[in-house]
Amino acid sequence: MERENFGTRLGFILVSAGCAIGIGNVWKFPYVAGQNGGGIFVLFYLLFLFIMGAPILSMELAMGRASRKGVIKAYKSLEPKKSKWHIHGYICMLGCLLLMMYYTTVSGWMLNYAFKFATGQFAKVTNDGVENVFNTMLNSPTQMLTFMGISVIVGIIVCSFGLQNGIEKITKVMMLCLIGLIIILAIHSLTLTNAKEGLSFYLLPNIENVKTVGLGKVITAAMNQSFFTLSIGAASMEIFGSYMSKDHGLAGEALRISILDTFVAIMSGLIIFPACFSYNVETTAGPSLIFITLPKVFINMPYGRIWGSLFFIFMTFASLSTVIAVFENLIASGMENLNISRTKSSVIHLIILLVTSIPCALSFSLLKNVSLIKGMGILDSEDFLVSNLILPIGALIILIFCVTKWGWGFNNYLEEANTGKGIKIPKWTKYYFRFVLPILIIIIIIQGLV
Repeated sequence: MERENFGTRLGFILVSAGCAIGIGNVWKFPYVAGQNGGGIFVLFYLLFLFIMGAPILSMELAMGRASRKGVIKAYKSLEPKKSKWHIHGYICMLGCLLLMMYYTTVSGWMLNYAFKFATGQFAKVTNDGVENVFNTMLNSPTQMLTFMGISVIVGIIVCSFGLQNGIEKITKVMMLCLIGLIIILAIHSLTLTNAKEGLSFYLLPNIENVKTVGLGKVITAAMNQSFFTLSIGAASMEIFGSYMSKDHGLAGEALRISILDTFVAIMSGLIIFPACFSYNVETTAGPSLIFITLPKVFINMPYGRIWGSLFFIFMTFASLSTVIAVFENLIASGMENLNISRTKSSVIHLIILLVTSIPCALSFSLLKNVSLIKGMGILDSEDFLVSNLILPIGALIILIFCVTKWGWGFNNYLEEANTGKGIKIPKWTKYYFRFVLPILIIIIIIQGLV
C-alpha cells in the first residue's frame, strides 16, 4: 500500500498543531499563568517548551519520517534485532484510545454549547441559571450521548476521506478559522472596560504571586504545562512524521508547531481575563471557567449571543482538530497492522470509539456513582491514566529509544532530524538528551503520581 503524503507543508504544520492545540490551551494555560506570577510563568513555560517539549516532539516526528510507518511498525523497523521496543507501540495505541474515550465527551460539551448559543438558548438565562444549564447537560444522558456521538462520527468521516482529501483539507480550514476567531475574540476583549486590569493579572510579572506560590512550584507548573501542551508521549505526532517530506529539518518544524500551540494558549488568556475582570466574574480553573464563568460574561455582554457562539465554535474547532488527529493515528494503525483498507478501519474504529466513549458520556448521570482511581469518577480516572502515566512515561521511552545505543541511537535520530533545510540540532545535545532531559521527565512523572 503506497504511503500517503501531505499535500503542502502548511497542511502538515496546521494538522500537527491541531493535534497539540486542544481544550487545555484554553481552560488551563491562562488560569495557571495568572495564578503563578503571570509573565514569570510564561517565561519559564517558553523555556521548558523549547528545551523539553520541542525536542521530544522532534523525536516522534523523526521516528515517523525515518520509518514511513505508524508507531508499532516504526519501532519494529528501527529497533535493534531481537529487542522489544515495539511493545511500547501497542501501549501508545491504547493511550490514544483511552484519550479519545473521554476527550470525545468534552468535545461534545463544546458542540453542545456552540449549538445553545447559536440558537439563542442562552438569551433568557440569568446569571444564577448558567450553572444549572451546565448541570442539566451533564445529567442528561440524551444530550451527552448525542453530542459525544456527533464528535465521533464527524472525526471518523473526516479521516475516512484520507490524508489530503479529508484530514489536511478540513483541518486546514478549521485551524485557519480557529486562528481568525481567536484574534477577533481577543481584539474584542481588549476593548472592554477593565481589560487593562485583566491583562496585568495575566501577563505582567507578579513577584508577590511568585512569593506566595513559591518559585519552585511556579517552575514545576511551567514545566508540566509545557510538556503536556504538545500531546507528546503517545505517538499521536509520530504518524504525521510518517507523512512528511524530507525537505525541512525537524527541529524547525517542531518549533513552528510549538509556537503555534503557544500562540493559541496565550491568545486564549487575552480573551478570558479582560472579559472576566470587565464583568467582575471570578476566574476559576477547569471546566467551570469555560461553561459557567464565561457564559455569565457573554449573557451580560452586548451582542453576547454572537460572541458566545464565536467562542464555542472556536472551542469546537480546537477540540475537533485533536479528535481528528488522534483518530487518524488509530485508523492508520488499523490499516497497517491488520492490512485492511482505510474505509474498513474507519468503520471498525467508529464502532469501537462509540462503544468505549459511552461510560464517560454517562459518568455524570447514570454512572455518576462509579469510582475508579483514588475515588475519582470515570472521566478523571481516564484522564489520570493518560496524563500521569501514558504520556510522560511514553515520552521517556521515546527519548531513551532515540538517543541511546539500546534503541535506534542518537546518530540515527540526528541524521533524520537534520535532513532538509532549516535549523540543525548540534551533536553536543546528545549529552543533554541522555543525562538532563530524562531527569526533567522523571520529575514530571513523580509529580503526577504524588
